[in-house]
This record gives sequence, C-alpha cells and structure tokens, in this order.
Amino acid sequence: MDPSDAGAGQDDGAVQSPVAALSCPAQATARISLTGVMDAEGRVDESRLRMHVFKNAGVLPHERSLVWRFLFGMYPCSSTALERPLLQEQLVVRYQVMKGKWQRLLPSAVNMHVNGTDVEFVAAIDHFNKRQAQVKQQSQEHSEEVRERLAFLELQAQILFERVTLDREELQEATRIIDKDVPRTNRSLSYYKGQGSGNLLVLRDILITYAAFHPEVSYAQGMNDLCSRFLEVLDSEVDTFWSFSCYMEKFSKDFRADGLHRKIELEAALLKELDPHLYSHLMTDNMESFTFCHRWLLLGFQREFEHNEALRLFEILSCDHLELVSQQVERARYQERLAQRRISDSGTQEHRQSINPDFTFELFICAAILLENRSFLFECRDDVQLIQFATSLQGTLDLNNTLKKAEQLFFNYCKQCSWDYLNRRCNQPGNNEDLFYLLRNFFVLK
Repeated sequence: MDPSDAGAGQDDGAVQSPVAALSCPAQATARISLTGVMDAEGRVDESRLRMHVFKNAGVLPHERSLVWRFLFGMYPCSSTALERPLLQEQLVVRYQVMKGKWQRLLPSAVNMHVNGTDVEFVAAIDHFNKRQAQVKQQSQEHSEEVRERLAFLELQAQILFERVTLDREELQEATRIIDKDVPRTNRSLSYYKGQGSGNLLVLRDILITYAAFHPEVSYAQGMNDLCSRFLEVLDSEVDTFWSFSCYMEKFSKDFRADGLHRKIELEAALLKELDPHLYSHLMTDNMESFTFCHRWLLLGFQREFEHNEALRLFEILSCDHLELVSQQVERARYQERLAQRRISDSGTQEHRQSINPDFTFELFICAAILLENRSFLFECRDDVQLIQFATSLQGTLDLNNTLKKAEQLFFNYCKQCSWDYLNRRCNQPGNNEDLFYLLRNFFVLK
C-alpha cells in the first residue's frame, strides 16, 4: 500500500471536524469492501480480515472506521447485518446508563472546570455543550416504537449495573488526573481543533466512564493518547468506549507497573538474542536498562512515526496476524507438547523448544528501531542520553522500512531457534523422528 494513500484526508489542512456523534448506527449495516472478508449476510471472516490488515500494511482511510469496529471487537465478527443494529442500540443504552451512574455519584464532575486562560479549551466546552443539546434533541425525535424498545433496554441495563458499586474516592482521583491529561492530548490534530476541540470533552467522558467501571485498572497516564486514536477514527462516543474497552481487556496490564516492567524485560531478552553486544552496552550501570523504550511500547509507537503511519502501525500490531501466539502456532505447540509427553513417558529427557512465544511483533518493531540506530546507541553513556535519543526520533521514522526490518528479524529469529531445536532433537540417541515432521512445526509460522 502506498503510504501517501494511507494519509489521505487526514492531514492538518483538512476540514475541521465537528464534535463526535453519540453513536453511528449507519455503520452497523455498512459493508466492508475488502474482497472475501464479509459474506452476503454481513458476517466477517476474522482470519482473512486480520491477514488483509497485516499483508497490506493497514487499510485505507475510508475503510478504517468500519474495519476497526470488527478488528477491536466492538462488533462480533460472527454477527450479521440484521443483528448489529439491535446490538448497536444495546451498546448505546448500556453506555448511557453507565455514564449516568457515575454522574449521579459525582455531580460536580459532570462539567469540567478549566483555567480561564486556556481560551481554546473554554471554547471546546462550549462546542461540547452544543453537541450535548443536539444529542438530547435527537433522542426526543425517536418514534414511539423505538422509544419503547429503548426503554426496555434501559431497564435491562439498570438491572445489570445496579449491582456494580462505584468507589467515590478512587473515581474522584481518577477524574482529577484525567482532567489534567485531557487538555494535553494532541491538539495539533485537525480532529481536535476548532469546533472539533469539543471532542476533548467527549474523550474525558469516555475515560471517566471506563475508570468508573474498571476499578482494577481505573485510569493511568497515557490512556488519553491511546483512546484519542479510537475517537478520531470511529468518530463516535459510544463506539469508542466499547472498542477501547475491548482493547484494554488484552492490554490493560501494560498500564500497570508489573505489566510494563515485564514487557521491557522481554524487549531486553529479545535484543540479547539478536545483538548481544548492543544488549550488554545498554545494560551497563549508567543506563537504566530499556526504560527509554517505555513510551514506544505503551502507546504503540504513536509519536515516533508520522501520525497517519502511526495509525497504520497500530492496526497492524492489533491484527495479531504475525504473532508467535497465533492460533496456528498454538496448535503446533500443542502437537509438540503431546510428542514431548510421549518421549517423557518413555524415559527420554529433552530440552524444550527455545522459541519464546512472548516475543510479539511489537517487540521486533522496537528491536528494528534499536538496530537501525545501533551506532548512535553505542555513543550513549547514560540514561539521559538514551532519553534524548528516544525523543529525537519523534515523527522521523519510516514505517515501511521499519516493518520490513522487523519482519526479517522475526523470521530470522524463528529460523535460528527452530534449527537449534532440530539439531538437539536429531542429536539425541535413538531419535528417529522424521525431519519433515519437525520442520512442519516451524513452517506453520508462515
């Protein structure tokens, strides 16, 4: 895919965006134009969708909004075009009930209090309030049949969330941090400029609602930048909340200290495999290991690439097509475990396969950036210089070049580990296992 196409209609010179809609019901029945991805009844072949995203280095801008609703799980891929409008209504009502619950608990937090010196943000509040009035008016224009159906869904949602107890003090603290972070969200983007500045207030409501109903995660710095991507692409408050929530089901651990520490440890372990010399240099006493990669991994390289390329990379990483933890490899590993069990039962001892399934593709992206700047990194002598290095890369990296290098590193790593594994197996006394059977367990990766 031509990178210039990926950025079409998204640059800062674009027409300023209005405030996001509450919901986008038209998307529920829209069809994905990608060949072979959606059947006649509107079901999506998830495997083909993820494969398309990866092999084509993302999707075109006009396809992105609908594709993300399936890619991130807001719409089940098994749902039909007839089922999704009803699902959409249910998601809207549930979100409104959740949002209303925290607003009743913290009425003082409903309206954001800002410093009057930030003229642009004061205007943003005004744009947001006008949008709220429009949403209220639209809800009053529903037919009698729709109002009855929504009233029933609201009753169901109230029963569902009635049992949820919100922690007032924790939510107040989360709201305080959110109110500091939201005005700092990338306001240079056209989506958050002019009348679109009201989208910052939409983002605030989404983040507070998420924090209220996910106390185990609550809110952590960086979530505003991550969620702002979803809002920009989906242009819908409700759809952004549910897509962001689905994403966080898998990655919320990255916003906790132990989860992020684990990811940094994995990056260090991978670089040790790929370039032991560079790894040893970065592990010296004067440098804080790989903490300078923290923001890259937490936000999916949001600032290191040009904005539209960063969106492409985010969907590529999220498609999970080229992961060692893919379903195909899981099946191969299952077969391998069965073989190991048979060998163990027969009394033969064996080392486990050396491929680390926790080395996900984003770690190879990070490694590709480090290796591309290897000579510069060797000149760094302390953590301050490493942070300066990381900062200097913002908006300068070429995505296509980085993807090629990361993919090559990925396959080279897999091949090396697999050959090491084969050598161990073939050198074991009495092991007559077919070489082609062993190779099959590796080449399923492709």
